[in-house]
Amino acid sequence: MTQTALITGSNRGIGLELCRQLQAQGFSVIATCRQASSALNALDVEVISDVDVSDPASLKTLSNTLGDRKIDWLINNAGIAGGLGLNDIDVNTLENFKRMYEVNSLGPLVTTQILRKHLQSGSKVGLITSRMGSIADNDSGGSYAYRMSKAALNAAGKSLSLDLKSDGIAVAILHPGWVRTDMTGHGGLVDADESASGLIARMTDLTLNNTGTFWHMNGEILPW
Repeated sequence: MTQTALITGSNRGIGLELCRQLQAQGFSVIATCRQASSALNALDVEVISDVDVSDPASLKTLSNTLGDRKIDWLINNAGIAGGLGLNDIDVNTLENFKRMYEVNSLGPLVTTQILRKHLQSGSKVGLITSRMGSIADNDSGGSYAYRMSKAALNAAGKSLSLDLKSDGIAVAILHPGWVRTDMTGHGGLVDADESASGLIARMTDLTLNNTGTFWHMNGEILPW
C-alpha cells in the first residue's frame, strides 16, 4: 500500500529534495509551501500552496483540503534563519525574535496539532530542527533568535513524542546538517540531497521505541 508523506516548506532546499527522494521511493507526496517554485512544480507530486505554518487559518484550510486522507509521514520542514548577536539586540529586533519563534517553534507544533486527525497508529512525525538548538552543544554563542527558536522546537518535539505515543505515533527531532541552501547562503558542509537522504533514513528507522530522540541526519544522537 502506498504511503503518503506531507512536507512543509517544500518549494526549495531540503524540503524540495525530500519531496524528490520520497517520490522516487514510491511515496505519494503532498508538498506544501507559501508559494510554489518552478522546481517544485516540475516534480510529479501534489503541490498545495498558500500554506503558512505561522498562520493557523491556512493550516485549517490545508486540513479541509486533505479531507479524510491519512498521512503516514508528516515532516515539519518549514523554517526561517537569522543571526542576531548580542550587540544586535535592541527594542527594534524584538519583532524578529517573535517572527522566528512563530515560524520555527510554534509553526511545527500547531501544524502537527491541526493535522493530527490525519495521523493514525503507525504514522511518523519529523521535526526539522538544528543542533544550534542544543544547549549542551553551544560552544560559540550568538545567533540568539535562531538558537532560542530551535531550542523551543526541541522541547515541543520531546513533549509531542510523549503525548502522541499512546496513539501509536512516533516523533523524530532531526538536525539536517549544515546544508548548502539559500537559507545558509550556500555555505555549509553537505548538499541538500545528502541531507535529505540522511533525514529519510532517520525517519525510516523511527519507532515507538526511539521516539523523541534528537538525531543528526547522519545517525548521531545529539545532546540537549
